[in-house]
Amino acid sequence: MKKRILTFVLALAAALSARANAAEERLRLDDAIALALQKSEALMIERESVAAATASVRAAEGAYDQVLELEGAWQRSKNPAAIFPGVSTPLNVPDDRSSGLSLGVRQLLPTGGALSLRALGQRETSEGTFTPLSPSYGTQVGVELRQPLLRERAIDPARLSVRVANADREGADASLRRAVIETVAAVERAYWSLVAARMAVGVREEAVRLAEEQIDETQTRVAHGSAPPTEMAQPRAELDRRRGELLSGEEAVSRAENALKLLILADGDAAWSVHFAPAETVKVDVAHVDLAASLDRALSTRPELELAQSGLRRRQAESSFANDGVLPGLAAVVSYDRYGLAGSGAGLPSQFRGQFGQSFQTLGDGDLNSARFALVLDLPVRNITARSSAAAARNVENQAAAEIGRVRKAIRAEVLDAAAALETAVKRIDAARSGREAAEIQLAAEKDRFDNGLSINFLVLTRQNDLSRARLDEISALTDYRMARIEMSRASGTLADERGLDPSGRAQ
Repeated sequence: MKKRILTFVLALAAALSARANAAEERLRLDDAIALALQKSEALMIERESVAAATASVRAAEGAYDQVLELEGAWQRSKNPAAIFPGVSTPLNVPDDRSSGLSLGVRQLLPTGGALSLRALGQRETSEGTFTPLSPSYGTQVGVELRQPLLRERAIDPARLSVRVANADREGADASLRRAVIETVAAVERAYWSLVAARMAVGVREEAVRLAEEQIDETQTRVAHGSAPPTEMAQPRAELDRRRGELLSGEEAVSRAENALKLLILADGDAAWSVHFAPAETVKVDVAHVDLAASLDRALSTRPELELAQSGLRRRQAESSFANDGVLPGLAAVVSYDRYGLAGSGAGLPSQFRGQFGQSFQTLGDGDLNSARFALVLDLPVRNITARSSAAAARNVENQAAAEIGRVRKAIRAEVLDAAAALETAVKRIDAARSGREAAEIQLAAEKDRFDNGLSINFLVLTRQNDLSRARLDEISALTDYRMARIEMSRASGTLADERGLDPSGRAQ
């Protein structure tokens, strides 16, 4: 027996000495939350996801950037088609040469149409007998508008990409908000768990002290002959047991502290070797909960619902695009071009004689031009692929709509559960407090009877254990109320606002 008690004493002393020698730092709840929001890897990942989604929106909108096409070309050819009857050898094939520069600008329009501007300048020479101008200088400017009238009028690949990217960005924002709320809730739960574990250790230490006092009093009785030596067995065994519980409590504190550190510290922080002493106490201010208002608030602000809605918006865009693919293609094409011409040749009118400068002059006169209007029809015969894709897209859209209903039901249930837990926790506090007060009175009465020789160690130790359990029950009730308040704030969507945080987790 003495050896076993000595083993517990040495282990307890080692544990207490280790905590005493380690640095200890007081930690406020607000500081713990700030550290978690700054250093949480999960939040870093979510913030990067938001940045990536924002970049994807810009990338999708880049489809509406103007496209500039510039081409410079030189060509030399001896085309056998230029050999006429009576020419006996291809050596007499004329040598044609040309060089030119073309410039084009294309712009995709929000209506699904495309606007093109084009300009061309070209110089040509030919040794052909029937070539009227050599060299000749040609210029051209023109504009063309192509507008879909059926397929791709309401939505096209560019608009689909923009809508999908915007929906994904909204989903990433909602996911970040959800991660912020979950992180804050997790930190608060871990913080109050550490507070409760340390308070429980205090109760265990008090129980050990009471057992030691009981041993001292029993030893005094044995020394005076008013009690047999065998009376020492029970208080010593109880002291042994309580020291074991104290060691378990110390371990629970370490585990609770490590759980908190896991949430608020980065990998390389030096504070991993520091012991945190919570600066807050489990003091509760019971607040009334407006259940109807909490439900309305939850259904309008919970990020899970916004995340589901962003998924539905994405599926709706994809479904619209798939349905659009069933339509036949019909596009209106309108174009207008003006031409300029100049060169050298027999019988050439004077207004066309010259080089590029004269070609630009005739281009400006507008006598040489063309206008065009066309309707282009693309009509798939059976269109099986598009119809099947549209049906599949509608099914996926229906799934996303059903998911919103499922999320709304889950939110309602969470709010109702949180409200019920909060109400129960309030009642438990009063019951636990009454139980602790009664246990204190019973122990004091039993101790008086023992001092007067009217009680025995077993009854006193039993009353001490009853008081320890009552104190632990009160700590549990207070902690459970804190946990219930956290869950109520999380479920109703008010946690971030109550902590003064913006959607990204930064203080407002």
